[in-house]
Order: sequence, then C-alpha cells, then structure tokens
Amino acid sequence: MKTPRPVRLGSRGKPEQSQAAILKAAINEFAEHGIAGARTDAIARAARVNKALLYYYFKDKEAIYQAVLDHVFSGLRDTVVPVLEGNLPPRRKLLTYVGAYFDYIAANPCFPRVVQGEWIRTGTDRVGQMKRVARSYFQPIYQRLGEVLREGIATGEFRPIDAAQFIPSMVAIIIFYFSAAPIIKTLMKVDPLAPERIAERRAFVLDFISAALFTHPLQARGDRS
Repeated sequence: MKTPRPVRLGSRGKPEQSQAAILKAAINEFAEHGIAGARTDAIARAARVNKALLYYYFKDKEAIYQAVLDHVFSGLRDTVVPVLEGNLPPRRKLLTYVGAYFDYIAANPCFPRVVQGEWIRTGTDRVGQMKRVARSYFQPIYQRLGEVLREGIATGEFRPIDAAQFIPSMVAIIIFYFSAAPIIKTLMKVDPLAPERIAERRAFVLDFISAALFTHPLQARGDRS
C-alpha cells in the first residue's frame, strides 16, 4: 500500500490551516503598513501560500482585511462577554473583565495597530463597515459592561460615574500602551512588551481603574488575580 502524500499547506487540501496562516500573516502586514500599504504578495509569502490560493479563499485585499477585523473583534468578544455574563459581584467582575481584556491584547500586541488603522479610514463604505463591527462586537460588550457598572453603583461599590465616559477611558488605558509600544521603547530604552513589563503594566491598569471607580479602591488589591 502506498503511503499517502502529505498535503502541502499551500494547497486547497488544508483549508483551515491555510486560512489561519493567511490571517496571521495579514494581521502582521496590516499592523505594519495599514490596508493602503499592505501587499497581498507579502501576505502570501509570509503565509507560505501562493497568491492563487490566497485569492481562492479571499477575493481581494479588502476581503482579507474584513476577515482580520472579524478575527480580532470576535476573539475579544468571545473572551470578555462570558466574564460579564458570569455571577461574580460587580467589583470582582469588573476586575476580571479588565484582566481578561488586557491579557487578550497582551497575547496579540499588534491588534491595536490594526484597529487604529481602521479608525482613521474614512468614506461611506468604511462607515458601513464600522457600523457592522460595532453592532456585532462592541454592542454586546458595551451593554453588559454598562449593566455591571450600574449594578456596582446601585450597591455602593462603584462611584457614580458616567458610563459613556468611563468605558472608552478604561479601554484606552489598556490599548494605548500596546499601540505606543515602539515609541515607549525608544523613549524609555526598555522593551515594553517584555514579560516583566507586561506584568507591571497589568498591575498598574488594575490599580488605576480601581482607584478611579471603586469607593474603597485599596480593598481591590486582594482581587487582582
């Protein structure tokens, strides 16, 4: 009996692996160059597939970019929504949510640069794209996070903050660190993405948010796990 020939990654015989490789390469390419400067041949080369196979799965660069956005935001939603739907008390739930959000970005530090590139794009088509992203991914998180904040305010655990102002500020303190990592490295002469720096930043973010939100922030130190 003949031994079956292994299917190459660059063929149609391993669609899941091939598409995953293309997405991984595309995330890096879009983070580095934005959609305008990204090149499909560079994506194909990094994914170790030929361009014909790339276009077999994705009709054009815009389709790859949309798949990248869906991958990034669906991963975030699937990470944090179960936390927000859990049965923890508001204080612990909020800290667990922040930690999960931070860990997701820390594990994928180029994601913020991909997302930033999307924010600055303009035009009617892009507005429609962002409406889709907001409905599918942001709205479920925003609604549940708002519920947690309202519950914490009602029980006296949280200060009576404006959720519409607090939520984007809370996200920004996580995201900015990673999007600004190249600048931080230049200014401070340290690697902001080194494991020890990431751990320091995570602890700082939790302390900062607890100080801004909790009525007794020092009590949050025991909840930082």
